[in-house]
Amino acid sequence: MVLFALATGSAGPRVAYLHGLFGQGRNWMQIAKAVSGPAGDQTQALLLDLPNHGRSSWTEEFSFEAYAAQVIDTLETATRDEPWTLVGHSLGGKTAMVAALQRPDLIERLCVVDIAPRDYGNLHRFSGYVEEMLRLPLDRIRTRAEAEELFQESDPAVKAFLLQNLRRSGDSWRWQANLEMVARDIAGEARMGGWPVTPGDYPAYPHQVLWLVGADSRYVQDRDSEPMRELFPRTLQVTIKDAGHWVHSEQPQIVVHALRRFILGRP
Repeated sequence: MVLFALATGSAGPRVAYLHGLFGQGRNWMQIAKAVSGPAGDQTQALLLDLPNHGRSSWTEEFSFEAYAAQVIDTLETATRDEPWTLVGHSLGGKTAMVAALQRPDLIERLCVVDIAPRDYGNLHRFSGYVEEMLRLPLDRIRTRAEAEELFQESDPAVKAFLLQNLRRSGDSWRWQANLEMVARDIAGEARMGGWPVTPGDYPAYPHQVLWLVGADSRYVQDRDSEPMRELFPRTLQVTIKDAGHWVHSEQPQIVVHALRRFILGRP
């Protein structure tokens, strides 16, 4: 099943970007355009909406293997026999790692942003967001301004990020993200917080990996280095100062610089 994608750039290496939970491909647009650079120094980028997000289709259940399979299908549909660099943040980073392990012939470079190949346990820390989104009285909303007023989230950045999932359909409003599926996963097996790969499932990934980590983030710990390098032995970890989990939003210029060196071999 092919995912919805936005494209930018018309020449150069092919790069696909994967967002995190409650995100959309277009969250990477500013980074992708900056990485592409001027004529003669470009990349061709696809910004993918993962399943259950944005304008991609919904599923009944979650699995990283299914997400990775749809990413692979989308990349193969977009090109024939051309390799890709795959960039993924958080949920998208785990999906990117699984896809790269499955198809190293298709994915020639991998960039993982502030996530590790391990089980993070339950996602109860996100349950408040899901509950508040589900509480929003969509049948009473006439404008986005009314939605912003009714949505009870104190952090303006978090509020704006979550409300990007709200879309008008005719005279009514709906959530693009599959909130019911996320809520079931949080209350149940917490597969979204897990890690599906066990030792011996796949050979080690043979290509280069750029691992961007926020210095102020708690998502990547020192103990994650060994399991990361067991699966991805050619990993270069870059820890970015003054950045938390949202590395590419908090330090976009540094992320662009790192990606251009990684993909194009120059800043």
